[in-house]
Order: sequence, then structure tokens, then C-alpha cells
Amino acid sequence: MKHIYLLVFLLVSGTASYAQTTYRSAIVGFYNLENLYDTIFHGSNDDVAFTPNGAKAYTGKVFNDKLAKLARVLSQIGTHINPDGPAILGVAEIENKWVLDTLLRHPLIAERGYRYVHYDSRDFRGVDVALIYNPKYFTAERSRPVFVKIPAGTKDAAYTRDILWVKGLLDGEQIQLFVNHWPSRSGGQKRSEPARMAAATTVRNWIDSLEIIDPGVKTIVMGDMNDDPTDNSIIKGLKAYGDIQSGEPDELYNPWMAMYKNGMGTLAYQDAWSLFDQVLLSRSFLGKKQAGFFYYKHYIFKADYMIENTGPYKGYPMRSYNGDVYRGGYSDHFPVYLVLLKR
Repeated sequence: MKHIYLLVFLLVSGTASYAQTTYRSAIVGFYNLENLYDTIFHGSNDDVAFTPNGAKAYTGKVFNDKLAKLARVLSQIGTHINPDGPAILGVAEIENKWVLDTLLRHPLIAERGYRYVHYDSRDFRGVDVALIYNPKYFTAERSRPVFVKIPAGTKDAAYTRDILWVKGLLDGEQIQLFVNHWPSRSGGQKRSEPARMAAATTVRNWIDSLEIIDPGVKTIVMGDMNDDPTDNSIIKGLKAYGDIQSGEPDELYNPWMAMYKNGMGTLAYQDAWSLFDQVLLSRSFLGKKQAGFFYYKHYIFKADYMIENTGPYKGYPMRSYNGDVYRGGYSDHFPVYLVLLKR
């Protein structure tokens, strides 16, 4: 566990003072890896385009190049705060355990010894979510997939990605995490909105139920929500708000609200930015005088090499494919992360 030194601004009885304090830091993030398939067609719940003979000519060479690019990003997220990078990283759009094993063995990140939690789901594209973690910081104790029932008529597909619930110890402190990849907006935002609301209320119901069993447990909800911080699924479904100063104890804090309202985002479409990728916190993370971890800052990670530098999509995240042509990019999403500190 790395230590960092920060000059902390304190307000005591209306007077200002400065103090140098030592903190432990933990980076907690999320990254949509954009179609991290292997090259083998596994049957109906798979995308045949991502095979060597498929429309995208997804060969072993392409897979290895994409893997190296993703490993480069993972090796640098949050290292300006902690050289160990993410202690916990939720990921989306991974096909199976093999692609995770192969990614985490890449020389750029292998020495961190990352482990992961993953379950196969019944998603029609064959992609899932997973939780990657550094055992130096986090110990996974319990986990399970959480099924989301899609309301009839909201999506063409019958199934979506399961939500991943993991409970464990972050430097000895018990926390629980929900990793999400909610139903997309294909078919139209209005038609598909109830499907994302179903995912949001599923998470909300789990949080409320687990609060009865384990009162006060710290909670992190992360994922590609396919909705922005101001959408109903986030505000009404999850009960997540951007006001750090007030709020009911059961509400979640959404640090991304202000960024989104200021025009920032993690993916772009038709010259408009969306901030679908979010990491939300229970309000128990907000008190800075507590003994455990507290929220400090949040970031969108977008190094220059991850940004499209030519053509009509200049300034967007540089994705792997332009149509069926391999662009050699990283992902159509930027990753996001929080910095948690502990005295």
C-alpha cells in the first residue's frame, strides 16, 4: 500500500490552516474495453464478425495489438497519484476468462499480479463485466452475478449483461462493489430507457436489501450505464446525486454530474459528449475525518495517444475499428477513476 503526502486545507471554527498529512491511496476505476473478444466463434451468443474470417478480420495479430494497447492504458491509469495504478478496476465488454488472463499477463502490467472476478452471462453478444483487483490492496471475499430482467418491448434481445456484485476488504476495510454494463440505446433512447431503469432499480434494491443485513457497509457502483448522470435511471433509479453537501444517508454521490454539465464526457456521438462511464459512492465515503477510506478526487483518463487525431472523428476516443476496418485504437470509451485516501 503506497503512501502519498498532500498539503491538506483545513477549516476549523472558521479559521484556515494548513497541515501536511500522510495518506494511503487507492485508485478505483472503470473501463469499457470495447469488444475484447478472443478470435474463436463459440456459437449463438457470440459475434461472428470478431473472428479471422468475419467481417472485421479479427485475427490473432489484431487481438494481440489491441491487448497491448489496453495494457498500456491500464499501466498508466492513476499512476500520477499511486505508481501501482488501479487497486480496483471494473471492466466491460470482455468475452471470457481467457481474454482476461491474457490481458493481465501482458508484460506492461504482469508484475502487479492482478486477479479478477468474472461470471459468464446470457448477453446476446457474449460479452460480460468483470472486476480486476490488485491483491496488495483488495481481497475479494464473496461475489455473485445479479440477473437483470428486461421489460418486454424495450429491447430486441431477451437478455443483457448480468451485474457483478463483489464484497471484500480494501486495506482491511469492508466494501461492496457493483459492476454494470446496462442495456444500450439501440432501438432508440425512449424505447430502451425502461431496460436501463430495470438495471438501475435492480442495483438499488440490492443496496437497500444488503443495508438491512450489513448496515453502513460502504458501496461503490461503477459501470457503463448507457445513460448520463442527469438521466432518470441514475437519479431516480439509483438515487445518485451530484450534491456533496447534502443528501439522505441512503443516496449515492455522483461526482461526475458537474463534469457532464460542463460538457465533458467519456464517449462522443454526432459531435456531442456523453458521460456513460461513472463510479458512484455511498455517502459514507464523503467524511474526510473518518478512519477509513474517503473520496478525494475523480478523473477521466484520456492520454493524447488515446484520442483520434484525424478525420471526422478527430478529438473522439480512438476506437479499435472504423466500421469493419481496424483503426488500431484503444476503445470508444475513456476510462474513469476515483482517488480514495485513508489517513
